[in-house]
Amino acid sequence: MALDFEDRLEKVQALAETLPRYKQDLMRLAAKNLKFTFQDTAYEVDITVDRLRLFEHTEFFLGRRKPLGGPGSTVAVMLSYNGSAWLNTVITSVYLVGNKVLAKFASRGEELMALTRTMYEPIFGRDITFYQGSGKSFIRDSLQDPNISAVIVFGFDENMLPYEEDFRRTGKKFVFEGPGVDPFIVLPDADLDKALNDLMKAKFSYSGQTCSAPKRIFIHRSIYDAFLEEFVARVRKLKVGAPEDPETDISPVASDLAVRRIKDQLKDAVEKKAKILLGGQIEGNVIYPTVIRDATDDMAGMREEVFGPVAFTSPFDIIPEVLARSRNHKYGLRAAVFGGPEAKKVGKALRGESYCHPVPAYTFGKFGTVAVNAPRSETWIGSLVTKAVGGYGYSGWIWETVDREFRLKQGPKLLSIETSVPMDSSQAESDSR
Repeated sequence: MALDFEDRLEKVQALAETLPRYKQDLMRLAAKNLKFTFQDTAYEVDITVDRLRLFEHTEFFLGRRKPLGGPGSTVAVMLSYNGSAWLNTVITSVYLVGNKVLAKFASRGEELMALTRTMYEPIFGRDITFYQGSGKSFIRDSLQDPNISAVIVFGFDENMLPYEEDFRRTGKKFVFEGPGVDPFIVLPDADLDKALNDLMKAKFSYSGQTCSAPKRIFIHRSIYDAFLEEFVARVRKLKVGAPEDPETDISPVASDLAVRRIKDQLKDAVEKKAKILLGGQIEGNVIYPTVIRDATDDMAGMREEVFGPVAFTSPFDIIPEVLARSRNHKYGLRAAVFGGPEAKKVGKALRGESYCHPVPAYTFGKFGTVAVNAPRSETWIGSLVTKAVGGYGYSGWIWETVDREFRLKQGPKLLSIETSVPMDSSQAESDSR
């Protein structure tokens, strides 16, 4: 018998009660498998518990929805490696609207997946299961399984774009969440302490291994030198060490590919006359916190995602210049702006629509989330639960077939909404009895 919303919510809240009991295990395995620091994972567990509890406030807009593919249908979710506890929010947001869930963890997170299964089976039974196999086989099997109505992937855009024809052919819905090369803009009248506090937290949490970390740091030329002097002083205090050391701020980068790319990005920056003010050393997978000045938009570190503790900074002179440079990119996940009255205008110029919407083609130069004089910790409150997240360009998109017409959508989204449809009135009344 299918559970109603209240029953499913009760199970999600049971997970919120269970997760803290596994906190130490999550910290240990995240350090072992992903090289995440104890302090980052401990914070992530706490935030995840808060978000799971926040689902209690979603009945007014999720309580009268049903699975996209009908009763008993499944949504397949392929999760990225750079996370442990937050993945629970993704899985449960899809489950809460009545879907069964097939979840795949990254290969390096297999032990985390096994731990998650241990937590889930007593609560969710066979409604949430876990896939063991490669990413390619996961996509193939999801496309072929008639019980799977939608596929969600957190990953790299170049790996997923070639599958468009397959999703057109099958009519299955595809939701993609991908990279960001986010601009961080500091205007001349900004509160520098506020901007620096946010930059330090946003850039160096998880040793820089987050899609929404600032990647292109634009500072007005009039304050550029002063800003960098204080920034370097703060970065110098970060402790590099083993992830299981509670005092460690920067631990080894988990991905060998990310390390190779950062080596190339640093080499390219130096060859193009940028200056490394601090760091630049790489020992194995340990990338020492690095600050680069005078980066230009043609540098690899400004064009590609930098998945590590390396900050590319660049001066600008006027607002139209920094707007044009921020927009001139294939990724449009998040932007941050710090400054006086002009900051709101800059933010408005960069911001896309509040929720995902059909577009004729991939839309570049807009961002799904724009923060103005607000730290990332505030702008991500309720993310994936009550706050829609996601981007434009190749940072994220939806492929879907509606009334036999294929369409592309972009912008922030809630996975719960995108994997469900409204109940008709008769079904809603039946479920409420």
